Amino acid sequence: MKGENMISLCVVGGGRWGENHIRTLYDMGNLVGIVDVNLERLESLKSIYTGIKGFSSLEEAISGGFDGYVIATPAKTHVELGRKLLEKGKNVLIEKPLALSSKDSETLIRMSEQYGGKLMVGHQLLFHPAIIKIKELIDKGVIGKIRYISTSRLNLGTVRQKEDVIWSFAPHDISLINYLTEQLPIETKVLGSSFLQPDILDMANVELTYPENVKAFITVSWLYPIKEQKIIIVGDKAMISFDDCSQEKSIFLHKKRIEMKGSCPESKNEGIEKIDYVYSQPLKNELEYFIQLISNSERMEYGRNGHEVIKLLEKITRDIKS
Repeated sequence: MKGENMISLCVVGGGRWGENHIRTLYDMGNLVGIVDVNLERLESLKSIYTGIKGFSSLEEAISGGFDGYVIATPAKTHVELGRKLLEKGKNVLIEKPLALSSKDSETLIRMSEQYGGKLMVGHQLLFHPAIIKIKELIDKGVIGKIRYISTSRLNLGTVRQKEDVIWSFAPHDISLINYLTEQLPIETKVLGSSFLQPDILDMANVELTYPENVKAFITVSWLYPIKEQKIIIVGDKAMISFDDCSQEKSIFLHKKRIEMKGSCPESKNEGIEKIDYVYSQPLKNELEYFIQLISNSERMEYGRNGHEVIKLLEKITRDIKS
């Protein structure tokens, strides 16, 4: 049975992350179709998510006339699949990264504008209720002027063979920091190392400089013994910390700062406050947003932020090579 909003969605790709979309949309009542070229996998998914149509090719799914399509396939396939859907005027949510080059991401945006289909990029962190709450605190001036943001995304994770850890992990943090600062970086620096495969970074440290000398430091690695997803925001009045891997997923406001008394730095510590917020599933929030985007008759552009992330990833890659 379809959801109350009656928007039908088809998920392209039934892998690990694709099934997260499938499961969430099935529970929401909006999953109507699944595409997977692996027939054994497709039959397995159909047996789990009963009543759902299965397709072995995108062309078959396009003929199904769904309201929107979610592309959750390897990044190297995003452009080809996205083009096929957008040239038919279809609404498309593409998992990050939008593409593997800014030329390709720009092509997808132009096709969305030309043929009228809505295009959205799956930057899930932007729909995390904790991140939204942190943005509210920043906008209210609770921590004052941002001095720097530090993020870490570490794990003994899936090692890619076509994209490095920056392209795989860092899009989350870049989109997040751009959102929190409401700016685009003006300077980049990067250090990284390859241990497993030549020319494919397994870990990296990225430094971004934003206007007004706001700094961001991103650490990513898929060769790490502990799963870690943390963000620290340091302001001139207070600081915020959030650990997405913690069981409580709590936001902490650290009422700490350093004040200059003449030429002497003086530490101020007024304690730590736990910030309450209502938790909800980020992926569900993202998919609900996509449904609202489809339902809205106005022309809205939501692919551009993903394009800006791709351009920055390309610049970082050039920095590495140079």
